[in-house]
Amino acid sequence: SGLSQEAGSVEQLSLHCAEGSLEWLYPTGALRLRLAPRLPPTSAAVKGGSPPHVTACIKPTGTFRGAQLYLEREGVLELLLPEAPRPRARCFSWLPQEKVALFLQATPQPDISRRIAAFRYELRGDWLARPALPAASLSAEGACRPCNDTEILMAICTSDFVIRGSIRSVSNNAELQESIIGVSASRIHRQKFPLFQVGGRAGQPVGSIRTPLRCGVKPGPGTFLFTGWLHFGEAWLSCAPRYRDFQRIYKGAQRSRQNPCEFPMD
Repeated sequence: SGLSQEAGSVEQLSLHCAEGSLEWLYPTGALRLRLAPRLPPTSAAVKGGSPPHVTACIKPTGTFRGAQLYLEREGVLELLLPEAPRPRARCFSWLPQEKVALFLQATPQPDISRRIAAFRYELRGDWLARPALPAASLSAEGACRPCNDTEILMAICTSDFVIRGSIRSVSNNAELQESIIGVSASRIHRQKFPLFQVGGRAGQPVGSIRTPLRCGVKPGPGTFLFTGWLHFGEAWLSCAPRYRDFQRIYKGAQRSRQNPCEFPMD
């Protein structure tokens, strides 16, 4: 609470958890939030690969008021969230040796009552299978291209969900710059949270998966293997090969003993 802070003071905090939320009542002065997630080792140490990045995503509540949020990188401030922002996520990445923090600065108010600056955050290591995050602040390079064979094999091992199924519908949200893919699941290989639940015809589990609008997803026939990540409680697409293509890739990797994990095949 800003009521416990002196005017003009800067409170220092560290965010170590992989995800969480912050609620600042009656913003006064400023908060400096050091980003220091305790991340497990990643495979960015892959031979010849680029150094691992850390990714953070910030999503304000719909009632975010009384402050502005800046990204502080090597002493330079960049505005992430103005006061009263739209409730959409902003993401950014940095190298482990870079010094980054979030600077939450209260805006001058004649009356600080009824103002709460609150947001959810996620701090994650380098995703192994290129997450398509809904953020203009992340590089769009490769976000919409099909995954290669190596990325598909890693996706089935490391993703938050692996769902075999078909596309029921595709709807677009221009305001959030998202496409929402309605999926009917014929088999749930893995889901860390109950994203897909029974509710479709013939008792099949159904759910929705999001992807950036710029990727131009369109409905199509056939069976796919959908993989991806949980992002603020929503499923986001990573790789989605046709199931017959995945079978060919996986059987080839098995023969050459290059499959990174075991996966049940029909």
